Amino acid sequence: MLESLQHGGLSKGRRTVAARAALVLALAGLLASCQSAIEQTYQPTVAPSSTPQIVAEVQKNDPRAAMGAREHPRIVASYGGEYKDAKTERLVARITGALTAVSENPNQSYRITILNSPAINAFALPGGYLYVTRGLLALANDASEVAAVLSHEMAHVTANHGIERQKKEEAEVIASRVVAEVLSSNIAGKQALARGKLRLAAFSRNQELQADVIGVRMLGEAGYDPYAAARFLDSMAAYGQFNAVDPESDQSLDFLSSHPNAPQRVELARRHARAFGAEGTVGDRGRDYYLAGIDGLLYGDSPQEGYVRGQTFLHGKLGIRFDVPAGFQIDNKADAVLATGPGDIAIRFDGVADNQRQSLVNYISSGWVTGLKTDTIRPATINGLEAATARAAADRWEFDVTVVRIGNQIYRFLTAVPQGSPALEPTADVLKSSFRQLTPQEVASLKPLRVRVVTARAGDTVASLAGRMMGTDRKLDLFRLINAMTATSTIKPGDKVKIITE
Repeated sequence: MLESLQHGGLSKGRRTVAARAALVLALAGLLASCQSAIEQTYQPTVAPSSTPQIVAEVQKNDPRAAMGAREHPRIVASYGGEYKDAKTERLVARITGALTAVSENPNQSYRITILNSPAINAFALPGGYLYVTRGLLALANDASEVAAVLSHEMAHVTANHGIERQKKEEAEVIASRVVAEVLSSNIAGKQALARGKLRLAAFSRNQELQADVIGVRMLGEAGYDPYAAARFLDSMAAYGQFNAVDPESDQSLDFLSSHPNAPQRVELARRHARAFGAEGTVGDRGRDYYLAGIDGLLYGDSPQEGYVRGQTFLHGKLGIRFDVPAGFQIDNKADAVLATGPGDIAIRFDGVADNQRQSLVNYISSGWVTGLKTDTIRPATINGLEAATARAAADRWEFDVTVVRIGNQIYRFLTAVPQGSPALEPTADVLKSSFRQLTPQEVASLKPLRVRVVTARAGDTVASLAGRMMGTDRKLDLFRLINAMTATSTIKPGDKVKIITE
């Protein structure tokens, strides 16, 4: 929460998209007008890399470089800024440098940016601007897999695919849309570019296939395992299936939303790789130095977004925490924390600044809640904090509205249930009883999740290592996913594997 309410806990619900949409609309519809605490307190921290390859100087008279430079800060903003870690940056620069030496255009320089996002994505802009998310680095298992992704994106640059795409649209139309969508003042604006599927980074199917061919050739010529492209396509397909357990999960920021992943693409990648030799006999995977380069990589939510730990949401900077009932899944969104549970129950949590210090009874009735039942408004105290509660109704839904004041912030819980459901009061009671301020000791103890590389010892098994995972209730599934393991994979002493822990 605060800078970006997104990418929260791993949902495993199987409700339909329509049902989820109805819940979200119901919660949104209840809010007649509001501005969230996130919007109030967000301060952009986006800045260019301190040690970039100087694309502007190398190609200062190239309109393609100018186009990439214009879009760069907007792309970075839409993905939460740059991820700064010298070890990981050196790793990615090493891979990019090896590929640059064998690229289609040796005069093309590249600027590689690691985006501070748990989404799994990579893309390119005209002029040599390359992007990879830390989420993708966490999924990859060796340098050749990241090289496969980057060589594919570099192929888009050298083939001028971004230029070809833009020729199909009026430049002024694109520019005006980007300004309107991305440079708005709230967090939703940050997400808008990605929601539009990154116009300047999305390509046609033929362009994707052409980039596949060029990318595999670059892999092989750079000395990497040319089969890494097919292997990582398989990993991303497994990632898509992992997320598809929740059909409503928002994957619009992820690679597969803008890079079609048909099985024939995997087979084509393998076919092109065979030109370099048989699988397993050619090329370097670079696994050891890759794992060393991502050991300690931030995973999932950043500290600025708050933490989802099972049924609990905690935020160190805001100094708050609350629980949701058993069976609910927390989703850390851009403008609010959402939670959904059985029986089409939904919870929304956000906040607003309150510098006027108005009474909370007056605040609830000030017009931001549609369908408010004014006779139900009650002052309250929640764990020593000033609060107020009320009920509302709209369409087929009933709501509990609870607001709590801490300093100059008002935090708001909206609980929605289908009309007539007996679950409204017990669900809201869990939120109210658990919402409190964190102690300084609790704030100090909060740690983000990270990728940790461990070496298996005698007696270690897939199950025992997976049991050390944190931040998910699907430990075994996620462990296998990030280590590219199948249901029959085994562990032997000396094997290096990734786990997610503090």
